[in-house]
Amino acid sequence: MGKYFGTDGIRGIANETLDARLAYLTGFAAAAAAAGAGGRPRAVIGKDTRLSSDMLEAALISGLCSGGADVTPLGVVPTPAVAYLVRRTGADMGIVISASHNPFEHNGIKIFDSRGFKLSDAAEREIERLIDSPSGHGARAGLGRAIRDSRGEKEYVAHLAGLAPAVPAGIKIVADCANGAASFTARRLFRALGADAKLIYSKPDGVNINLGCGSTHIDTLRRAVTRGGFDVGFAFDGDADRCLIVDELGGLIDGDVILAVCARDMKSRGELRNNAVVGTELSNSGLDEFGRREGFEVLRADVGDRSVLEMMLSSGACLGGEESGHTIFLDDSTTGDGQLTAVKFLGLLARTGKTASELAAGVPRRPRVSLNIPADPGEKERKLASRELSAAAEDERRALGGRGRVVVRPSGTESLIRVTAEAETEEKAKKIVERLAKIIRDAP
Repeated sequence: MGKYFGTDGIRGIANETLDARLAYLTGFAAAAAAAGAGGRPRAVIGKDTRLSSDMLEAALISGLCSGGADVTPLGVVPTPAVAYLVRRTGADMGIVISASHNPFEHNGIKIFDSRGFKLSDAAEREIERLIDSPSGHGARAGLGRAIRDSRGEKEYVAHLAGLAPAVPAGIKIVADCANGAASFTARRLFRALGADAKLIYSKPDGVNINLGCGSTHIDTLRRAVTRGGFDVGFAFDGDADRCLIVDELGGLIDGDVILAVCARDMKSRGELRNNAVVGTELSNSGLDEFGRREGFEVLRADVGDRSVLEMMLSSGACLGGEESGHTIFLDDSTTGDGQLTAVKFLGLLARTGKTASELAAGVPRRPRVSLNIPADPGEKERKLASRELSAAAEDERRALGGRGRVVVRPSGTESLIRVTAEAETEEKAKKIVERLAKIIRDAP
């Protein structure tokens, strides 16, 4: 965690902790850092549907151009579209204005390098240094230009459609677009695939992004699937880098189950490099059990799709992800891509001839309970350093005797401490979480 950058870029409350001034300085610093490699840097920039995204986009473009960079604003596009387009266009960086699954009052700035990967710690530290450098904010020779390009969205959708295998004939799909970026791409994608798709929560108004919908509110999609007689439902988040799936019976297929069924399929076709999948410390231990049965290894990274990607690159794995629905198919994308996940799952349904519930049926799940405890940044650090909390968590782990897990961690994107317990029963996991949550709340 840096001064400005967290686990997923710069995050804050729009117009408060993340305002136009910080966005301008970030743009200027990013241009100055890229200019250090020589030549005029080029950037592509996309945004989600939040009310504040236009303000932050204008400030970022101003800072980038002041720093001598040429900028191509792409408009509203998913995060993975920017990661794809920075590679296709040969740009030096890609910038996304989004706070992903968070409410509309939050926003964020994520930066990709020329390869479509999120910036390294060293690159983020250099941008932070330049943001805080008083001598680095003056005018630079050779101002940049902003040249809009409306073709990016279409090119990204065509790219995804080109990766799609056959789609089951006559399949009925419902997609929850979270009133976010997928509202502008999902219909075009499913139409290109020849699939009958109904879109819900696809009318963004600037403040309804993720509001009671999307991958963090899966019950809305469950009701839509079961009441409408659909074969499968896909739930995206605000910037469409996540996807959770609902089967035809209304059952949830989360990121761990998506990893499991995709790994099994890829292994059967010789496409699962090193017979390994990368999950996180929060991945359900049922994934490990499934991997042992199917003959692939589950590696565990720290929470966050950036950590997952780093372990994928170091281990040579080509598939990784999080329970929350960030799934990375590294042969096709450098970041989590919700719509690509939907494309891959539709291909699985077509190849196997199974229903969504049949595909997911063999993946075991250990009972798990999670709880979020509000805590501002200063509180998080202080409460997590509590000796009483550390001792209590270790006592709970010992009592489980290897038949469960306990994870207490700060959220990298929200003012929360997350407590998660896996145990033999849901009741037992719930009691563990409640005991630890009380210690956290009572800590000074």
